[in-house]
Amino acid sequence: MTPRNMQAWAVARPGPIDGGPLCRIERPVPTPGPGQVRVRVNVCGVCRTDLHLAEGDLAPRHPLVILGHEVVGVVDRLGDGCLGFALGDRVGVPWLGRTCGTCLFCLDGRENLCTAPLFTGWDVDGGFAEFAVVDEGFAYPIPEAFSDEEAAPLLCAGIIGYRALRRSELPPGGRLGIYGFGGSAHLTAQIAMAEGARVHVLTRSPEARELALELGAASAGDAADPPPEPLDAAILFAPVGSLVPPALEALDRGGTLAIAGIHLSDIPTLNYRRHLFEERTLRSVTANTRLDGKEFLEVAARIPLRVSTTAYPFDQADQALADLAHDRVNGAAVLVSPSDPQSRSASGNDQGRSTLA
Repeated sequence: MTPRNMQAWAVARPGPIDGGPLCRIERPVPTPGPGQVRVRVNVCGVCRTDLHLAEGDLAPRHPLVILGHEVVGVVDRLGDGCLGFALGDRVGVPWLGRTCGTCLFCLDGRENLCTAPLFTGWDVDGGFAEFAVVDEGFAYPIPEAFSDEEAAPLLCAGIIGYRALRRSELPPGGRLGIYGFGGSAHLTAQIAMAEGARVHVLTRSPEARELALELGAASAGDAADPPPEPLDAAILFAPVGSLVPPALEALDRGGTLAIAGIHLSDIPTLNYRRHLFEERTLRSVTANTRLDGKEFLEVAARIPLRVSTTAYPFDQADQALADLAHDRVNGAAVLVSPSDPQSRSASGNDQGRSTLA
């Protein structure tokens, strides 16, 4: 029997994560509307965007918004008119929650640039809760290759990294630089390497450098170090604007730097000749299309990607965000819902332990 109320984590007062911007709340269990499904949440990934919302880098769109947009769970109720999923199906709820379907960008296949989108955990309540609802057209079936815990980071970190890789225009067999090496970067690097690229990782975390080499990176250095060879493309995952000039400078002629995050600190002054001349390109990445997600999940299952996670019990959502803020998470943090504590991983790893699936 479905309970009347559920436990959830919301943003109470945006501010520094060590100041406790989150609060634990009780809410009525949501009812799906027409075309929606309700998901009993098993796990929810903890994304850097959640941290930006908690700290106020991104203003919450409504008071006490429930965070979380890397949701994996089981469909337990269907709204009127739902045809795509059945009760008991395992599904993922991603960042992109809805688009208008009628603007210029939606009509020509660029729904990531929709003028009136809704985002999970920002505009509508997300998965730091026991239940969540999603428009069925924006939910994904989860590949059987991944456990719940492994699948959660794929739904944002993986999809956005995949789009950033395509936006970087890395040529076949090219040289890719990755700046920052957390939940998104460690997945993107594997796709690039599977496609024949040489990957050079630049990150301040010694543990992340170790993971990069374990996954097959050609080199791993500090974020401030130059890579050992010129780059055909680079992706900036760290939300640090001061890394933009050295990343551009590391590019070979005609190279592209793609910035993967939704938030970036200010970029220092660029020197045209050092950073942009010889047709170097700087470009942003904005959300994703549903086609990006579909393609990425197919690629992820085919490789298959190895997903590094650190699991946290539901009671420690604020600790998970604090650890993310202070670079204490290797791979991707995943919050385990109290609704199904046995569901989080096929591998049976201890909570809070970093694992490589």
